[in-house]
Formats: sequence, C-alpha cells, structure tokens
Amino acid sequence: MILIVDSGSTKTDWIALDKNGDELFSTQTLGLNPQMLSNEILNERIKNNFDIYKNRKNVEKLFFYGAGCGVVSTQNRILKVFKSIFTKSDFDIKEDTYAAVYSAVDEGTPSIVNIIGTGSNCSYYDGKNVIQKVDSLGYVLMDYASGNYYGKYLIRAYYFNKMPENLRDEFAKNYDLTPNTIKNRLYREENPNTYLASFARFLIENKSDEYFKEIIFKGLERFIDYQILQYDDFSKVDIHYVGSIAFYLKDEITRIGKKYNLKTGRFIKRPIEGLVEYHKRNILK
Repeated sequence: MILIVDSGSTKTDWIALDKNGDELFSTQTLGLNPQMLSNEILNERIKNNFDIYKNRKNVEKLFFYGAGCGVVSTQNRILKVFKSIFTKSDFDIKEDTYAAVYSAVDEGTPSIVNIIGTGSNCSYYDGKNVIQKVDSLGYVLMDYASGNYYGKYLIRAYYFNKMPENLRDEFAKNYDLTPNTIKNRLYREENPNTYLASFARFLIENKSDEYFKEIIFKGLERFIDYQILQYDDFSKVDIHYVGSIAFYLKDEITRIGKKYNLKTGRFIKRPIEGLVEYHKRNILK
C-alpha cells in the first residue's frame, strides 16, 4: 500500500493506493504542521483516524507533503512520528509547495505556483526543479493574503473601531470576540494560525462590500509585490493558485493579475487529486 498525504495547517488529505494505482481508501484528518504542534498531538491526530490506524502495518511507502516541512528539523520531527506508527514503511517527506506544483503544473512547463490558504507561499517551477526565493517565516511575519492574514486584519479592524458599524455588528454575531477568548486561542492553545484563518470566512462571505474589497485587494497586492514579483519572468509564465482562500477569491485574483500583467492560470482548492495523478504517472509506472 502507498499513502499519499497532503497536509496544511487546517486539514490533511490522505489517499491510499495499491500497487496498480487503484484507490483503496481516502480520508481526512486535522492539519499536521510540525512547526505548530507537539509530537503528542501529531500522534493523536493520526491514530484517531480509523482507516489510517487499521491499515498502518500495510503501508509500504508514505509520501507526505506538509506545511511547516520546509526545514530538516521539522521534517525529522514528523518523520519520527510516522516511524512510530507506520513501522513497515519507507518515507518521502517534502514541504507542501511540492504538492502545489505537482498538482497544478503541466510537467516540464515553467510556472509560478502560489499557495493561498491558511498560510501563503510562492514557488517557481523551472520545468524540473522547485525554487523559492523567499523563505517563509510563518504566520507572524509573512503569509500575505492568507486566511490568517485576513483574520488578523479583521480582528484589528474590529477592536480599533475601523470596521463599519453594520459589519461590526454582524461580525460580533458570528464569532466570540471577547478579549479572553481571543488571547487564549492565540497565546495558549495550539494552531493559532488556523484560529485566525477561521475569521476569513466572514470576509469571503461579504467580499462584495466596498470596505472588504479594499482589504482583499491590499492583501493580494502585498502578496504579489513581495512574492510573485521576486521572479524575473513573472509576466511570461503561467501563474497558478492552490488553496481555499485563492479558490474563493479567484475573481479578485484574476482582476488584480491583469493590473500587474500576470498570466493567471489554474485555481485548485484541494491539490490531493492532482497529486495522486502525478504519483500514478511518475511513481507507479
């Protein structure tokens, strides 16, 4: 059995294939970001899934693409967890940018691939290799246009009384905005980035409002300026977007792309399907 796993900070998609490439099962767990979670929580999230745990001894190869796996130390952390569960398996662990590239790009075609979901990132695929000019420093310092970026923006706008009153009232009806709750979720509980990203739903549901339009475009402009424009041929290659925030803001992204002369390409909400097809073509030959 082969397990192909795509993990963001919010959720993780798992698909199991047999040696012929036929699907055995698919399932989902909470996110497995080793930068944000302890080994105990990572273990718990995997073992609590019936399909995964029942088949753990049948796994011969596990391909894992995960947020937070861009450095050796976090790769080793998640590898330690996997080895304790999938005791008969070999492992291939890469950061989630590879999953985005493999799912979005026609092989051999130079492209820019962006992840805009709970967090955000930007990579260049030269036809063979995945290149990043900007190392991600996570949700505190980076992640422009992501769910957690917009979540922070909304909370600040609410507390600094910058949000229009009608939106403030509606926002308060949808979320627990008491100071103690927010501070506890941000500074004492796991996955503060995922918590922040949960507020982005309100922005997307009200994206036709002029106030929110401005917030959305500011975030996208910063992402383009700081990420996409780092690459010299940004106006010559297709630019693809992977992740839920990008998927729901595809009209806005397409519009602002024209302003920067960008060749906007595909929008992919969940990369797991394209990732499986990539592995069928290249691994299960």
